[in-house]
Amino acid sequence: MSFGLGRGRALEPGLWGLEQSDLPPHDDGPLDPHTLFPTTKPSLELEIGSGKGTFLVQQASIQPDTNFLGIEWAGEFYRYAADRMRRHQLQNVRMLHGDATDFIRFWCADACLSVVHLYYSDPWPKKRHHKRRVLQSSSLDHLHRILKPEGQIHLVTDHFDLWAWYEALALEKQEIFAREEFRPPESADRGEMVGTNFERKYQAEERAVRAMTLRRRD
Repeated sequence: MSFGLGRGRALEPGLWGLEQSDLPPHDDGPLDPHTLFPTTKPSLELEIGSGKGTFLVQQASIQPDTNFLGIEWAGEFYRYAADRMRRHQLQNVRMLHGDATDFIRFWCADACLSVVHLYYSDPWPKKRHHKRRVLQSSSLDHLHRILKPEGQIHLVTDHFDLWAWYEALALEKQEIFAREEFRPPESADRGEMVGTNFERKYQAEERAVRAMTLRRRD
């Protein structure tokens, strides 16, 4: 239990929270993430770095025919997000506490995802830390493998250097991903790109936000 983000209220992930250490060993073979949900849906979407889970709670509520898996590295944010989903009784959402790049590389089965959401990812601004950024040339290759035909990656950031990084990768990978205009999800309010907690904070600070979508080429 945690009392930080909950402001004195215990956070209970319940069945909505999963630990990466509880997954079957990746040496046993690829994992179909659909099996992490009580009911298989026609579509499965992944959010990397879900934070407090605001996007997932909003979007899953209006998209019940889709399963949503959120991955969060920070333990307290993971518990907070999973607790929110439990309180909302969202059966089409699960939170995974672990490393998203490892999950994508070692566990995910081929062609299992329809959409990947990467919103306001840690920019790791120092050059020596760029290797820690989620999106890399190698991770894009893995994302291409686990996305269904015509699957999408939605990218949003307020960080200028990270945006330049995204643009360079989009150009490098243009043979396997087509760059397209980003369309805000239905759950976003007027004037919002996504509607996450970070975005609403950045709007108050009048930061510039940039976005793109990469669509999988066969």
